[in-house]
Amino acid sequence: MRSLAAALGVRPTKQRGQNFVIDPNTVRRIVRAADLSADGETVLEVGPGLGSLTLALLAEGHRVTAVEIDPVLATALPSTIATYAPGQAAAFTVVEADAMTVTPDEIGSPTACVANLPYNVAVPVLLHLLQVSPSLRHGLVMVQSEVADRLAAGPGSRTYGVPSAKAAWYADVRRAGPVGRNVFWPAPNVDSGLVAFSRREPPVTAASQEEVFAVIEGAFSQRRKTIRSALARWMPDRAQLDEVFRITGIDPGLRGEMLGIAEFAALAGAGQSLSTT
Repeated sequence: MRSLAAALGVRPTKQRGQNFVIDPNTVRRIVRAADLSADGETVLEVGPGLGSLTLALLAEGHRVTAVEIDPVLATALPSTIATYAPGQAAAFTVVEADAMTVTPDEIGSPTACVANLPYNVAVPVLLHLLQVSPSLRHGLVMVQSEVADRLAAGPGSRTYGVPSAKAAWYADVRRAGPVGRNVFWPAPNVDSGLVAFSRREPPVTAASQEEVFAVIEGAFSQRRKTIRSALARWMPDRAQLDEVFRITGIDPGLRGEMLGIAEFAALAGAGQSLSTT
């Protein structure tokens, strides 16, 4: 990896959250932990960088669509694959794009996501991919350890918040182990962790995903306040807001951090129903 970077004149940049994985045992561990089908899957990889994880995925017989925002790295990846994995070159596609805005037309229909996500945008990237690619059934991503805690947290946890609740709309999420700092180049100043997710259907509700997310954001906008107080901006009419709590049976004296995705969906659905009557 270092020799490839030197040949390309590339150095990792903080601006793009680049920390390249240079340890072969780590990339093999990630591929194993991703629990990919033995028959081969179409894997979406974000931020492939120099291609270490890409090569490990291809070696196991998977097809890889890699989304890379850096034009130098995106241009070099096909040559890297042709050199180090010529037998799998036909199973590799690179898309030069921003993963925050990538579209279904660009990435096709991947069934899994395995990636070392850029740490500065990990949460919005993961949520965007889950939204625009319903074919994604499961995945394993590496993120900053604190972010991994937040994504996998459940109601009542100290780390439970907006990322936890939004991720839960799409999937069951869990921590899948720590990753040491010395496997990266350059070594980050933060600990890293693996997060696994499995797609499931969102809660049944009359509200749209956008409306549910608005309730989630409102609920956590003032963590110290009760859910009734925190949702005052979402629904300024207090009498109508009280009716939402009556319809759903949710205690307005609870704090938002005590509610799960089903409760947020119920609140949004009740609010939607009242607004249309």
